[in-house]
Amino acid sequence: MAFDSIKLDKGLYATGRSFTQALEAADPSENYRGTALEGLDAYERQLKRFGIRVSGAGSDRIEKFFTSGQTAALFPEYIARAVRQGLERADQLGDIVAATTQVEGLDYRSVSSDTTGDDPTDEGEELPVTLVKTKGTLVDMRKHGRVLSASYEALRYHRLDLFTVALRQIGADIAKGILADAVDVLIDGDGNTGTDAAVVSKAGTSLAYGDLISLWNSFDPFTMTTILAGADGVSAVLAMAEMRDSCAGLDFHGSGRLVTPLGAELIKSAAVPTGTLVALDRNCALELVKAGDIVTDYDKLIDRQLNRAAISSTVGFAKIFPDACVVMQ
Repeated sequence: MAFDSIKLDKGLYATGRSFTQALEAADPSENYRGTALEGLDAYERQLKRFGIRVSGAGSDRIEKFFTSGQTAALFPEYIARAVRQGLERADQLGDIVAATTQVEGLDYRSVSSDTTGDDPTDEGEELPVTLVKTKGTLVDMRKHGRVLSASYEALRYHRLDLFTVALRQIGADIAKGILADAVDVLIDGDGNTGTDAAVVSKAGTSLAYGDLISLWNSFDPFTMTTILAGADGVSAVLAMAEMRDSCAGLDFHGSGRLVTPLGAELIKSAAVPTGTLVALDRNCALELVKAGDIVTDYDKLIDRQLNRAAISSTVGFAKIFPDACVVMQ
């Protein structure tokens, strides 16, 4: 089926797949190899079909989506993509998540592992046993989102390029809320016994380089790869004399990359409580559980033309190896 003959309606959002996946099933991108449309996905081919430009100085007005029922069906996917762009730009989960699990429903249990026995073993003795089992408590799944409330009449004369900026900020706000959940689980655990982080204390009232060494030494057999800190913690680390060597300073001023104490990446997050450092081994500490992708109220966006529509993402977190996270206070 050619891309310009597909019938578009809101039923494509109710197939159990994403809108783009439903379009790809009817109009596979592989059919366009070696053509002028190569490199576009099925949704982008529909934008081209109806001449809708969503970016750049020559972008169309929002009303272009509502010239027909078919073009209106493209609008919720535009919303979801713009929000996803903002979420991905502000997303820091890639620096702290060891594994990502996609689930269909809201009931999900992660796994725990426990090793008994000594390694190495003498001849004739049994090897250590690692027991992997399902946790007893469900992962707490939480919905993060915003209600987009604006009339079509109020926005009809604005360009899509400008509207995209506002939608990306919604995505950035959602990303911050999701990161706050991740920090809570890293510190307080995922609800299962023994998953809260071990706590080590600073030697004095203020953070010193010796405290970072103690924090680094507390990771065994794991490796401290990442430190999450609030504005106060980041300032304290950057102000240390040991962090002010010429090479580190040039790198920070030239690229904006924060100095990495003891080889660990330093991430600034307002979700971390004042006076706290959250250190972890990002390869072992945290599992991200996602229930679907960005969800939009497509009925309202298509039928009511942007009169209060919810945009949301449902996620949860679980500790994989609790000892792979240590908190300093």
